[in-house]
Amino acid sequence: MIDLTIRLREGPDAGEYEFHLVADGGRPSAESTVPDPQAALAAVERYGEDIFFPKPGPPKLCTQQYGGPQVAVVTGTFHGRAVEAVFTRTDGCEISRWKTMAPLLGNVRGASGAI
Repeated sequence: MIDLTIRLREGPDAGEYEFHLVADGGRPSAESTVPDPQAALAAVERYGEDIFFPKPGPPKLCTQQYGGPQVAVVTGTFHGRAVEAVFTRTDGCEISRWKTMAPLLGNVRGASGAI
């Protein structure tokens, strides 16, 4: 079972978008409000374990580039585990995380260039 709420802001003074992804048995339910529930579910199933519950490892070197002021907060449950993840675009590593989960983050301007 997957039940995630995504709250996204394009900037500090911008309004908040809120999306939901609800899925069971490998299919998104009608309660899902992300623009493309099937793509969001595919991203979550493929990368969710590593993104939401990263394993400790050696430090990462991240490019010091700024991708924008967007911030997304994902909360809920992923296969019975509590999720509370923050996505930003503050450096190369964070931009990569954002792009990996773009379908979950609503494919809004900061996620994929479209809105």
